[in-house]
Amino acid sequence: MVGRQENRFLGRHHPALRATSPRPRRGVSPRAHRRLKFPGGQTYNLKRICILIVLLLVLDMAAESQGIRERIRLKNRDTTISEAQGIDVTLTLSAVAIRQVQQVVRAAGTIDKDRKVLAVRVPMPEAALIKVGQRARAIAPESKSSMFQARVTRVTNQDGRVVADVTLTGTGLADVNHYVAEITVDLGSFLSVPNEAIIEEGDRRVVYVEEQKGKYVPHQIEGGVQGELYTAIVSGVKEGDQVVTFGSFFIDSEYKLKVADPTAAP
Repeated sequence: MVGRQENRFLGRHHPALRATSPRPRRGVSPRAHRRLKFPGGQTYNLKRICILIVLLLVLDMAAESQGIRERIRLKNRDTTISEAQGIDVTLTLSAVAIRQVQQVVRAAGTIDKDRKVLAVRVPMPEAALIKVGQRARAIAPESKSSMFQARVTRVTNQDGRVVADVTLTGTGLADVNHYVAEITVDLGSFLSVPNEAIIEEGDRRVVYVEEQKGKYVPHQIEGGVQGELYTAIVSGVKEGDQVVTFGSFFIDSEYKLKVADPTAAP
């Protein structure tokens, strides 16, 4: 009996056995101590190895995605579209030209008792653009088919806001007191392209120029003021260039597929 008790005592407390069979700390799950043991005595935590593998896979995928983006960004290859494809996607072109760029300022207004003049409150910064003589139109929300031509006849400053008197060319509706006024502001004449021709990619703006019949090349542009229909161009294209308007996203998709695929024909 004494011999068996001594053996059990030695089994629990012998230094050699403690070194090779560590007991888990109190309050820690035994699974947290699972390790892989390799020849030579090194041990590695299985959970840490799995996390490391996942991180390596994520970094590899990120590097591959960046490589695709760089190929799309840097290579300057054209995209060829057949005449049939152009018809199928309603491909249209517009010339880069000097145009009047206009902005439309929209604000709510209340009509006077004579049904002739709207008092329109315009917030900043658009208020700085409003001037006497500008063309406008008034739309009744209750009857969207009713639209009145008008002009800005007076501009005053009240409580930090600009109040514009918009005078209708006709008489407003008898039962409508509130209108939406759309005031047209001329920003000036600029070399410009239609807004729908511009494709925005992060901080870059791109248009597709037809350099030969059916062949389109992306041009990065620097834009200026943007109006309701056109955007002023500072650099990237020249007057007379033909840019894709309707169908530009189709051209852009074709271009990216061709550039991203290194086996694509030039």
